[in-house]
Amino acid sequence: QVQLVESGGGLVQAGGSLRLSCAASGSFLRIGNMGWYRQAPGKQRELVAMITSGGSTNYADSVKGRFTISRDNAKNTVYLQMNSLKPEDTAVYYCTADINYTSYTSTRYWGQGTQVTVSS
Repeated sequence: QVQLVESGGGLVQAGGSLRLSCAASGSFLRIGNMGWYRQAPGKQRELVAMITSGGSTNYADSVKGRFTISRDNAKNTVYLQMNSLKPEDTAVYYCTADINYTSYTSTRYWGQGTQVTVSS
């Protein structure tokens, strides 16, 4: 069984920064894509950023130029550096990891979520 453990959320003023981390543990062949989603109250969960095992990235338009996703494959960890935070970034942030137990199929796992609150 794979576990994703997130850390780094909290309360910050608008314009500030936070760095989220998510470490995967367990027994598996490899990790494919890793990413971050968020869900604000009353809204649908949305993709924030995704990174492939090779380091290619994509971002939601709303965070481009402010957020940076990265990963350390040796540590099975994905990071989200969030700068110039805005009140509308307030949400629960969830990390994801596409876990391969075999070469042919993968299963997406989700972290427990970490609250990010940006005050105006």
